[in-house]
Amino acid sequence: MGTQTFINCSLLAIIITFLVSSYSAHSQDLTFKLIHRDSPHSPLYNPLHTVSDRLKAAFLRSISRSRRFSTKTDDLQSGLIANGGEYFMSISIGTPPSKVVAIADTGSDLNWIQCKPCEYCYKQKGPIFDKTHSSTYKTEACDSKPCNALAKKEKGCDQSRNICKYLYAYGDQSFTKGDVATETISIDSSSGSPVSFPGTVFGCGYNNSGTFDGTGSGIIGLGRGPLSLISQLGSSIGKKFSYYLSNTSYSTNGTGVINLGTNSMPSNPSNGSAVLTTPLIYKTQNTYYYLNLEAITVGKTKIPYTGGGGGSSLNEKTTGNIIIDSGTTFTFLESGFYEKFGAAVEASVTGAKRASDPQGMLTHCFKARHKEIGLPEITMHFTGADVKLSPTNAFLKKDDEIVCLSMIPTTDVAIYGNLVQADFRVGYDLEAKTLSFQRIDCSGSL
Repeated sequence: MGTQTFINCSLLAIIITFLVSSYSAHSQDLTFKLIHRDSPHSPLYNPLHTVSDRLKAAFLRSISRSRRFSTKTDDLQSGLIANGGEYFMSISIGTPPSKVVAIADTGSDLNWIQCKPCEYCYKQKGPIFDKTHSSTYKTEACDSKPCNALAKKEKGCDQSRNICKYLYAYGDQSFTKGDVATETISIDSSSGSPVSFPGTVFGCGYNNSGTFDGTGSGIIGLGRGPLSLISQLGSSIGKKFSYYLSNTSYSTNGTGVINLGTNSMPSNPSNGSAVLTTPLIYKTQNTYYYLNLEAITVGKTKIPYTGGGGGSSLNEKTTGNIIIDSGTTFTFLESGFYEKFGAAVEASVTGAKRASDPQGMLTHCFKARHKEIGLPEITMHFTGADVKLSPTNAFLKKDDEIVCLSMIPTTDVAIYGNLVQADFRVGYDLEAKTLSFQRIDCSGSL
């Protein structure tokens, strides 16, 4: 595989525009078009940033984000940085509808946005949602089911008005505070008629401060917990969703999609691309999506995975040992296992010598001049699903001479990041409690 074939990519933030592919009274199939943050089509595009600049920023966000999944503390929010999300989502909220752009996060539950009137709101691009102008805005009571779904440290009560309060504090000292309420969320259909979801629970943040990205108004939770948008849509989308992230991230037409609904799941097409299915592991911490990684094969060498799953019970410590997360760019593997894994990768690479990452970030890099680098095939062995990665999933081209492994060691829970998910349709069936992978052919040119 020539080094020229490697894609200078890192799946960073994405702006999401909602399109509806079909609609019925009983179930809905929605398609979100994805635009890469660093694509020239993105409002966040900065032509002065180099590939190395973008990879370094993604690396730092991945490290910061990985701390939120720590098994060494009960405060699972403690390491999260407020502007660390990788995707943005555009929806309409209220009656009449107001457009809102927020971070879309598979590792978060409660949806929250900035709301007027503000005690303090950070400066954002676009108007702040004004709850006083919406006829469908309604606060939740302190003893309501949504209020009780919040963690103890995250909720409060205005007893004089019987209004449930929320408080999210982030590891970088940022915070959001406001009322727990319900509103109508609307998604524009391809025919121009909006599809509405009345009574959607969200946090109306009137006191928000810190390092929040001014491009976004808040967070749209796509996690597994009861207050996420996915969970609230529930039966209306058949408790199913999938996404496809293209590895042509830096090309002018690099795109991806997220699908909601019963027709969103991967299926066997005529080209014979197999659907690989593995169980979703449910744990006491119900926000994240856990899988069970049994081994990784490098070339012909199969290495049993030794990382634990954290948690308090014996079952939780031995199962569900990796979190699949679309918001983390790089993949994290348990450090003891990583030593054997990295050595196997180094032994299998041909036509190149071990080299240092010029930016000091990635541990296993290889350098070749005017030669073709032979890279090993890497297969992730999840329970019941052997997922073969392409070179562009497992490796990154740092410059014209250096290629690096896109996986890094961790002393905490493992994370299956979005680089290794690129060019797969990844389907979540929350009713069957399974996750599916299906390789999708890339489209478009670099």
